[in-house]
Amino acid sequence: MMDGFTGDMLSGGRALLGEDSSVMARMQKKFWKTKQVFIKATGKKEDEYVVASDADLDAKLEFFRSVQYTCTELLKVIEKYQHRITRLSQEENELGLFLHFQGEHDHTKAGNMMDATSKALCTSAKQRMALCTPLRRLYQEVETFRRRAIADTLLTVSRMEKSRTEYRGALLWMKDVSQELDPDTYKQLEKFRKV
Repeated sequence: MMDGFTGDMLSGGRALLGEDSSVMARMQKKFWKTKQVFIKATGKKEDEYVVASDADLDAKLEFFRSVQYTCTELLKVIEKYQHRITRLSQEENELGLFLHFQGEHDHTKAGNMMDATSKALCTSAKQRMALCTPLRRLYQEVETFRRRAIADTLLTVSRMEKSRTEYRGALLWMKDVSQELDPDTYKQLEKFRKV
């Protein structure tokens, strides 16, 4: 007959064993996850069937990275274009003002031509500067898209990559256990089910 103290010891021991197997299972899971991360980091060849099953997802990830890169490059191009348009308009306007000043002092036909050219240059500079407002708007729209949509998608992709690494680690573990599996041995079958 068991007294209360011995019963508590035994049930506590079972709980402790249950914890050990839980800790052991977590350690094994971490081991296989780390092994998968190592395989990915070193560029070792992964199981061809697992890689093939993720081909569609990998294509979508490649497209996302392309959109991400393109948005960043587009922002740089818009910025450079706007800077150059502004600089060109300033130079064109200065040349127009210079010709206008010279045309006022020269009362010959050349002075009239300089004055007409100066008006054309100043008008062209103003029209070119009018492009800056739509360019600024385009820059803001692309920047908003990059900051919100791409940043949000990047967080989702990061979580998905983490889950995929864990999943592939579990597949490695299952593959390892299944290679040692003897269907006649109930204990090994239970281990496989647990994995």
